[in-house]
Amino acid sequence: MFEPKDISQIKARGSQMDTVIQQIKNFKSGFPLLRIIEAASIYHGIIQLSDKEKQQYITTYNDKVSGGLTLLKFVPASGAASRMFQSLFLTVEELQNGKAISELQGHTETLTFLSKLQKFAFYPDLKTKAFAENTAIDSLPAQTLLEWVLFDQGLNYGNLPKGLLKFHSYPEGNRTSMEEHFVEGAWYAKDSSNVVNLHFTVSPEHQQAFEKHVDEIKPKYEQLFDVSYRVSFSQQKPSTDTIAVNPDNEPFRNNDGSLLFRPAGHGALLANLNDLDADIIFIKNIDNVVPDQLKTPTVNYKKALAGVLLTLQEQIFHYQKMLAEHHPASLESGFYAEAANFLENVMNITPPNNQYYSEKEELYHYFSSKFNRPIRVCGMVKNQGEPGGGPFFAVNSDGSVSLQIAESSQINFNDPEQAAIAKNATHFNPVDLICAVKDYKGEKYNLADFSDPETGFISTKSKDGKVLKAQELPGLWNGAMSDWNTLFVEVPVETFNPVKTVTDLLRNEHQTN
Repeated sequence: MFEPKDISQIKARGSQMDTVIQQIKNFKSGFPLLRIIEAASIYHGIIQLSDKEKQQYITTYNDKVSGGLTLLKFVPASGAASRMFQSLFLTVEELQNGKAISELQGHTETLTFLSKLQKFAFYPDLKTKAFAENTAIDSLPAQTLLEWVLFDQGLNYGNLPKGLLKFHSYPEGNRTSMEEHFVEGAWYAKDSSNVVNLHFTVSPEHQQAFEKHVDEIKPKYEQLFDVSYRVSFSQQKPSTDTIAVNPDNEPFRNNDGSLLFRPAGHGALLANLNDLDADIIFIKNIDNVVPDQLKTPTVNYKKALAGVLLTLQEQIFHYQKMLAEHHPASLESGFYAEAANFLENVMNITPPNNQYYSEKEELYHYFSSKFNRPIRVCGMVKNQGEPGGGPFFAVNSDGSVSLQIAESSQINFNDPEQAAIAKNATHFNPVDLICAVKDYKGEKYNLADFSDPETGFISTKSKDGKVLKAQELPGLWNGAMSDWNTLFVEVPVETFNPVKTVTDLLRNEHQTN
């Protein structure tokens, strides 16, 4: 299967041979689907905060930050914006093939884009380009306008990452989505020293452009908010790429005979997250931002969720300390009963077969495994037909049941019972996470120890005209965090405003006038 040159290539990437062999086995055997027990709902797996509770948790968070907590905002930002402009690319291709704009059928999104061009935050940049070309923007043909938006003779937005695109208009200057994360960071992730730590995961070809943009905007926002920004970047590690195979599960080879490795999805970012050090880590996607006049719900709920996490963490630290500092036999039965009640009724974790162990030694090891884990509090939005995973009670690899975020690809929709459970989900995952990755001693966990490697995903792709099978690692907020202690909290839909297509920027949530 592998030749000596293959082994050298694998080692050069920082990958392990046994990992690659396991990936080949995964292609052959497939990944088991997650068994969901029921959908989480309000008061049954999903916490709904009253206004009073929300304010109490915000106060808890503010007090803890004043005490010296280190904070970090982690933003996955490596994805290119090409899919955001897919409809525009298709229109340009038709126009370049000789069709007139009036002849195009089914290009509704492009026609909407052109008719409302002035509403986009990047419209002034197009006007500047037209002025430099000594022409009036209103006189330009549709093909030229679209090419200026998409390609490098203009804005090159079709080849840039979303973080560098201008999303929102302001009188003092229009902002990219990255700038909006700078503002958010100042509003809810500022520590007691007025420092805002921002970390962006980026692709290698775009890091220099990101760094240049930071140099341009950082002084402005530091002065505006009286903060200091510490901005860092990381790239998806080549060692997390997964090998591709032919349809017969033999390694796929490039035209030069080398093995083909592919990025393994956002689950690969677990390694990036694992390299970072902070007491509280906020995770939010690059495209989920709004203008200032709509930021208040986001800021309040970010702080409230962090307050929920810190309150939960304090309780969990108590159990960690007791378990670490006492012999199993010396802990009284009342402690074990209290710990069992906390796991089941607060953390929504039930043991295998819903039966607790009878011996103290067994209980001790079970509780140690459940309490000594990273913690996350995840915002959940009412299901309104948006794509994304959902909150469920699901069976873990050890047979216990806990709260999990499950993607549709993990659920067996051929099973009527599983399909019915999924259909009954009332909420979905907007990628709104607050994480704590240290134990009661302040020592960081190795996050890879709390990932479920059997929650990967296999898809069919192509390269050089040949079909291949690709493998993604467990998703960052589902399989990669499946063995974390998890709570779900309902957040308002106003906090979820992703930009998946360019015309999403025309929604009221992204317009400032």
